[in-house]
Amino acid sequence: MRLRYYKGMLDIRFIRDNKELVAEAATKKHIEFDVEKLIALDDERIKLLAEVESARATQNAANDAISKAGEGEREKLLTEMRAVKETLAGSEEKLKSVMDEWRIAMLQVPNIPDMSVPEGDNDASNLEYSQWGKIPQFSFALKNHIELMEGLGMLDLERGAKVSGFRGYFLKGDATLLSFALWRFAIDTLVQKGFEPLLTPAIVRKEPLLGTGYLPQGEEDLYRTQDGEYFSGTAEAPTMGYSMDETLELTELPKKSISFSPCYRREAGSHGKDTRGIQRVHEFYKVEMVVLCEGSHEVSVQWHEELRENAEELMQALHIPYRVVINCGGDLGLGQVKKYDIEAWVPSEGRYRETHSISYFHDFQTRRFSIKYKDAEGKKRFAHSLNGTAIATPRLLISLLENHQRADGSVGVPPALIPYVKKNVLSP
Repeated sequence: MRLRYYKGMLDIRFIRDNKELVAEAATKKHIEFDVEKLIALDDERIKLLAEVESARATQNAANDAISKAGEGEREKLLTEMRAVKETLAGSEEKLKSVMDEWRIAMLQVPNIPDMSVPEGDNDASNLEYSQWGKIPQFSFALKNHIELMEGLGMLDLERGAKVSGFRGYFLKGDATLLSFALWRFAIDTLVQKGFEPLLTPAIVRKEPLLGTGYLPQGEEDLYRTQDGEYFSGTAEAPTMGYSMDETLELTELPKKSISFSPCYRREAGSHGKDTRGIQRVHEFYKVEMVVLCEGSHEVSVQWHEELRENAEELMQALHIPYRVVINCGGDLGLGQVKKYDIEAWVPSEGRYRETHSISYFHDFQTRRFSIKYKDAEGKKRFAHSLNGTAIATPRLLISLLENHQRADGSVGVPPALIPYVKKNVLSP
């Protein structure tokens, strides 16, 4: 594997010059990271590199001298050369060990969160940004999504578990049609906004997951193949991998993709949470917005807000009440500068549940992927990256169906989806 996949977002020179800022970022994100240990490793790396380069220069000079020396002088130089080779081999072995440790430490360097990110150690400290929609009031006994879907012949959890195991499910009938409708509605809407549709691989190599920052921290939540590849938990990873090792022209930016793929997560650490229904499953589907833009904080912020607005537009068209929250430091991933979550209202639970995440990363990901562009002066720079959920199913079906349920057990179809499902009411 090539070296760049072990690098973090931040250049080592920036880390050395701003170690207090990096330490503060780790504290705000509630990430255990010792910046002083990294600096010490880098000092040792630099020292050993100098020793290796010096020994190699001595070896090269000796080789040149040996080729020109007489018989008696050559034997003396060969003896000296053996000592130089032993010294070089020892230094190279030490350098290899230090480099391995340095690379692991670099992978753990947190990105610097935006100043607007609130303090907090988990999602309970996320800050409400806005609300949309009127919370529906029902004059009849509410059904949860399981009751609704089973009553309408949409869901079979028993056979899902029989075939797939824990958290397995079958979507049937109108739930299947509704899922296709949601995917197509999101893709059609975003294509009209200039996004290129992509159908991405669900099986990816290690590099895209290292590049996006899902590895090494998220290893336990990923499924692996017998050949060592991974089942991706989001279309973001293969979409970012699509452009790795490329230098884009300025005219190609922003590069906007709307990507669809099945997704897989082990839901490690979620034992006992949402064990029934389709809120938390191992296999699901996502339509994901991914943007590569110029390497400018202001441009990244502009696109972050636009991706949020795109996701809100979809939710509003579906007539689902929701709120937007700004994620606190402890609820940010290693590479995220700032993240919005959209949380849909779930009537049966009387609370909002997360359905969308929209994030920006500066050049955390593009450094790892070596995705660059030529600026107006022709200089190569790392692009910035962003991503955001457009639609994630089957989770979104929960709030969609519950908010549109009727007293007779049927469910109204939002006008935006009627052209896709060809009906305005889902009934037994």
